[in-house]
Order: sequence, then structure tokens, then C-alpha cells
Amino acid sequence: MWYWLFKYVLLGPLLALIGRPKVEGLENIPEEGAAILASNHLAVMDSFYLPLVVRRRITFLAKSEYFTGTGIKGWFTRWFYTAVGQVPIDRTDSDAAQAALHTAERILKDGKLLGIYPEGTRSPDGRLYKGKTGLARLALHTGVPVIPVAMIGTDVVNPPGTKMLRFGRVTVRFGKPMDFSRFDGMADNRFIERAVTDEVIYELMGLSGQEYVDIYAASLKNGAPQQEGATAQPVARFPETAAG
Repeated sequence: MWYWLFKYVLLGPLLALIGRPKVEGLENIPEEGAAILASNHLAVMDSFYLPLVVRRRITFLAKSEYFTGTGIKGWFTRWFYTAVGQVPIDRTDSDAAQAALHTAERILKDGKLLGIYPEGTRSPDGRLYKGKTGLARLALHTGVPVIPVAMIGTDVVNPPGTKMLRFGRVTVRFGKPMDFSRFDGMADNRFIERAVTDEVIYELMGLSGQEYVDIYAASLKNGAPQQEGATAQPVARFPETAAG
């Protein structure tokens, strides 16, 4: 109930006024059945504008910090993210992360829409970063389609590092569903998982127009030096016959 109240009454109208969202490719979202919405990640508001423009409910895997705060602020944050249907994932503990992936599989097997950020964290500078393979693992284990989503302008409405919203224009661009059934029986193969992840990132690069950087965004945020020429390496485009 809270999800729909936030979307249509408490928060959605304000976000629509501030960001004036423009939607492209909405016909690529199935009216029913499971799908993974794989989006680039520019700002916290990505997780609000994407559900705002899709009629069906979307569940996200959210970082665990949103659910572990203390005091009144921690309680409110935990309640809010739970109310809008987000599921925590602990990115520091492998067992907890695996449990979250199992939760994601259950969500998809229930025929729902699952939102994922393949980069694993927000872009530190507006560029598109190397994707993590959890997305591919889910897609290969469940067999559901992956729909690439480009969020454009959310970092203007919600500049990184700020809590204030600014007027701007948000564009949400949905690509065509991606079918990875050609990799049936090849789940848990790390090379296949990397191939699937890179193919999704390639589509996001085309939809968003972002420059691609061949390192993990989290590594850059943690102070890892960027390799010379990293931005010049294109993501490989894997053909339909890549299963062989």
C-alpha cells in the first residue's frame, strides 16, 4: 500500500514537477511476467524516477546501509526503503550477498520486476563503469529477459553528494528485452557471466551516451588508480551465436 501512496500521492507528483520525466521505449516493459531492469546509476533519484514512470511495481536490491541506521533517522530510513519495496544486500559479506541473490531469484520466480544497477554503485563522475556479474548470474539462473534502462539527467535533479533536489529534465530510456537463452546450461561459468554482463553494459552505453570506463566504479571510489587508456577500451559486443 505504501508503495502506491508514495508513487501517486506523497512523492510522485513532486518528483514529476521537479524532473518533468520523459519516457522512451516504455512498450519494452512487459505487462506481466518477470524481467530484470538493468539500469545505469547516476544518482539516488534513479530508484525513484524509474518506478515513477513504470506502471508495474519494481523491487530493487538496495545497499544494506539503508537498513542498519540507528536512532530516529535510521528508523525512518529503514521504514521508508522497506515501504517502497527495496530489499537489502550486504556487499561486504559473501554469505549475506548470496542470500540476497536468492531473494532476488524468488522475486523473479514470482513473476515480478526486479531493478538492478550492474555497476554496483553510483557513478562517481557521470561515466559508465564496468558491470558486476551478479546480474548475469540472476539472468542465467532464472531465464528471465534483461531490459536495459538508461537514466539521463537524474544527476542534475539530484547532484551527487547533495540532498537537495533541483529542477531539471529526466529522461528514462528503455531498450529492447535481451534474451540470453543461448547460454542455457552454462550458468555459473564465470566467462559466460562476464560476457552477459558486458553485453548489457554495451547496450547501456548506447542508450545513455555515456563514456565507458573499464574498471569498477567502487574501485575508483576506494582510491584505486585508473589505468592509463581505460576509457578507450570498448565493451565487446557479443553476437547471437556466442554460445559456441
